[in-house]
Amino acid sequence: MVKHYEISGTDFANAGEASSDFKAMLKKIGVPTDVIRKVSIAMYEAEINTVIHGQGGYCDAELQPDRVIITFTDNGPGIEDIERAMQAGYSTATDEIRNLGFGAGMGLPNIKKYTDDMQIESEVGKGTTVVLTIKLFK
Repeated sequence: MVKHYEISGTDFANAGEASSDFKAMLKKIGVPTDVIRKVSIAMYEAEINTVIHGQGGYCDAELQPDRVIITFTDNGPGIEDIERAMQAGYSTATDEIRNLGFGAGMGLPNIKKYTDDMQIESEVGKGTTVVLTIKLFK
């Protein structure tokens, strides 16, 4: 089962709707609570990053028999230094974004913390794809 979500850039009023919708679907079909928590946190953080940094894009969230795979793709400016972006507290968010309460530099580290695998492919000037994997069972 795959759910596709369009994510609008800088649309903070609707940011988080994809992760909320997917969370509700996982609850409805009885996915374990600890897995839902991991998926919700990781997906929300990636969704917010897509809004803030990626200028919008899309998300495909797929439930497989043994895992959840969530792919975010954007056409934003790309990540110049992925290793640096993975450091807690590092952020390229503007002051305007920070004044809204976002851009603290915890998004990518939190995503990594709550996933079993995270892959980032990014090209400066072309965009970023982030693939998250959360196992249903340990």
